[in-house]
Amino acid sequence: MNKYKPVDPIKYPRFSGIKTFMRLPYIKKLKGVDFAIIGVPSDAGASFRTGQREGPAAIRKVSALLRHHNPVLNISPFEYLSGIDFGDLPVVPGYIEEGYKRIEENLLPIVDAGVVPILLGGDHAITLPELRAVVKKHGPVSLLHFDSHSDTVDEYFGKPYNHGTPFRRAVEENLLDADHSIQVGLRGSIYSENHLKIPKELGFEVITTEEIRESSIEKTIERIKNRIGSTKVFLTFDIDFVDPAYAPGTGTPEIGGFTSGETLKLVRGLEGLNFTGFDLVEVLPSFDPSEITSLLASNIIYEFISILALNKKNERQ
Repeated sequence: MNKYKPVDPIKYPRFSGIKTFMRLPYIKKLKGVDFAIIGVPSDAGASFRTGQREGPAAIRKVSALLRHHNPVLNISPFEYLSGIDFGDLPVVPGYIEEGYKRIEENLLPIVDAGVVPILLGGDHAITLPELRAVVKKHGPVSLLHFDSHSDTVDEYFGKPYNHGTPFRRAVEENLLDADHSIQVGLRGSIYSENHLKIPKELGFEVITTEEIRESSIEKTIERIKNRIGSTKVFLTFDIDFVDPAYAPGTGTPEIGGFTSGETLKLVRGLEGLNFTGFDLVEVLPSFDPSEITSLLASNIIYEFISILALNKKNERQ
């Protein structure tokens, strides 16, 4: 069986070719595929800055810089995994509920085929239809959520769907195993003193940025793994988890966040969890002409792939 892997950058210069993630083959076939990179170019749920629809293209563009061996995790992912760039899911600009239907319907066959989706946002509203598709295959999943915001608001201007509401809706729709779910990195000003109580009342464990600073990254990783255990988990990563000094291209930045190095250390510590899928959201390229936000996003996704490879390697041993 053919194994899909990136183009060799020694043979083909990085500036050449179609801009897929890591220059993986752009195909729609799912047989023999372990993971698929999938764009979700929607910003219909954005409440302040818009332009997250350009995130998938920006991440793909800079991902050409990624090489084939991860020296920190000591793994060459494509020795163990077959991966493709599936392209983008269809969305409906400006119509979030119709967009939700298309995202779910088009993601479901990928998940049903046993392929792990790695989705490029798009604003954070897209995670709700992604979870709807994943849960039809796996049943309710745990949520591992890296973000400055809990995204558990009940409504926005009287409407139930935007990028601040997806995880309240996900709990209401019984998509999540809240008892094994955790939100990491919350910080910044909030609407009221009760705002941080909302995700806890929904069943999530919450680790604020201040708690991580007072503890350590290593202890935070331990808390995450203890919370999730052996349950099936979906990882959602909002790039505003990172300090805007390192990731300025996002819709609702919050100061006092994590460096790019701290972020990678946290993600690398997640080896061994039973992942059903990943997304990375809220990259907004127009606010970052330097492309450092997209570059960090592509490296975080590379760590997701590396973790999948480590898990598969460990299964063989």
